[in-house]
Amino acid sequence: MSIKHWPEQERPREKLIQQGAGALSDSELLAIFLRTGTQGISAVELARQVLIQFGGLRSLLSASREEFCQGFGLGDAKYTQLQAVLEMSKRHLQEQLMRETVFTSAEHVRTYLSSQLRHSPREVFAVLFLDTQHRLIRYQELFMGTIDAAAVYPREVVKAALQYNAAAVILAHNHPSGVAEPSQADISITDKIKRALDLVDVRLLDHFVVGDGSPVSLAERGLV
Repeated sequence: MSIKHWPEQERPREKLIQQGAGALSDSELLAIFLRTGTQGISAVELARQVLIQFGGLRSLLSASREEFCQGFGLGDAKYTQLQAVLEMSKRHLQEQLMRETVFTSAEHVRTYLSSQLRHSPREVFAVLFLDTQHRLIRYQELFMGTIDAAAVYPREVVKAALQYNAAAVILAHNHPSGVAEPSQADISITDKIKRALDLVDVRLLDHFVVGDGSPVSLAERGLV
């Protein structure tokens, strides 16, 4: 049955307008993005099949162009649309952080870091450089790693902090496995970077580990 024949409160677009985007399932959100299904299959059913094929929304969003275009009902047009949507979301969140006092907007920081790092298939180590009011000066991905490790050099963090005249920094990295639990190596490198930044009078405010759920704050655990 076509979606237009569904009860109005069950149609994804109408449901979003009435209840907000948070009320929709992954397949309903994806169906709005896909817009149409294929012959004999509604957009929602197509979305369900795509999510099953990729193993979930996270894998779909992080898929390469080649992987994405192999999906049922997908292709270059949908891939470019998706990349544009993701990039607009990142830029919108970045503009919010540049206008706000970052350290008093922890949820915005978490949302922004998730949008930047959650879907990366490799481990990425990034830094938020902040001014004296803890507003964002720049977000920079400093180190790229393999699936399970990134070589992080405290001197490079210090060098970049001095380059941007930062008064404080927030560290972040992702766990491609999706498990955001900080490792002993994460705690160790945080301490090394903190001691290096102390020498140039730059504060380390936090270190977030990004996985499938809400990013984990080392500061909230008393580890910074």
